[in-house]
Amino acid sequence: MPAIALGHYNLRGDRATLDMLRDFYIEYVGLELGPRPLKSFGYWLYAGGRDVLHLSENRPGEVRQRELKTGFDHVAFTCKDLPAMLEKLQTAGISYRHAVVQASAGFATQQQVFFSDPAGNGIELNFSE
Repeated sequence: MPAIALGHYNLRGDRATLDMLRDFYIEYVGLELGPRPLKSFGYWLYAGGRDVLHLSENRPGEVRQRELKTGFDHVAFTCKDLPAMLEKLQTAGISYRHAVVQASAGFATQQQVFFSDPAGNGIELNFSE
């Protein structure tokens, strides 16, 4: 059976890291804190009424590798109000890269903003014209 959609992605860490990531994704990506049916410590962050980012505490004795070599580069979100987002990032002193992908082959022109969260995970924000 083929996959039909991305359900969510998960970032793990200690409680202090999870609190920092929760606040960052709420403030700078616009996700919202929502219900989480699990009893363990963590957060579920929502976009458009769907849980898209799960922040989970490390398992007992688990040590997360910070310099793990993988192919992961970034997660992308569809967003609105590019000028407000650029101003927010500039005001906060968050480094970002802004790119424009011209319309082609049935795709609208996209404005893309790339930056990293405090743990170094890549984020892409997409704004359609």
